[in-house]
Amino acid sequence: MSAPRISPLRSAWYKWKALRLPWRKQFLVGLDLNGNTYWEFRDIRGTDPGARWRRIVKYPSKTHYGDVKVPPMWHQWLRQQRPDPPSIAEQQAEVARQERLKYLAAQADARWAAKPSLVDGPTHNAGLEQPKPPLTSPSMEVNTNQPPTTRAAQTEAQDSNETSEATTSREKTWEKMLKDEQQQQTTPKSDPWKQAQQYRGSGPSEEWQPKAWDPSAPKKK
Repeated sequence: MSAPRISPLRSAWYKWKALRLPWRKQFLVGLDLNGNTYWEFRDIRGTDPGARWRRIVKYPSKTHYGDVKVPPMWHQWLRQQRPDPPSIAEQQAEVARQERLKYLAAQADARWAAKPSLVDGPTHNAGLEQPKPPLTSPSMEVNTNQPPTTRAAQTEAQDSNETSEATTSREKTWEKMLKDEQQQQTTPKSDPWKQAQQYRGSGPSEEWQPKAWDPSAPKKK
């Protein structure tokens, strides 16, 4: 970013405002590359060494509030973190440094993106076609050298065998469920109240009964 172009008349006006005349309260300190001006002032006229200067920024009247940008160097000066204001050359060097940092960061991102990632899978077999899993199990394979009638009969036999196996496993499951249900019905359930009565009277306060109220006062010792 280059320095803002200033007309000769405005440059003369800036120099005039930068003069620290004794009757002035406010002095121009400098400007940034965005056209903002920075000022110092005191509430009281004079040159009291103990008085602290107040610092403010003024932006162009045509600039919207949301578009006002104050560089970090001027932020430090406004917050009394640096005694001297930054010069135009120093601000230009800072902008060049930031641009170089962005360029180096973009190069680092490109190098990082070019490296192989673990989530991408192996790359040494990228050009080779992966073997496809078989669509049928070995038990379902049919010999294509046999005549069509024999292949059809073999396929029907395999289908019937699979159907019978599925039916048999389903019947075994139902038989097991019925046996479990019958066992639950025949097994007598334990009564929790009877179990509680077995331990009745064993506690220290099981036989306690409330006594009638005695209005007589206790005897004094």
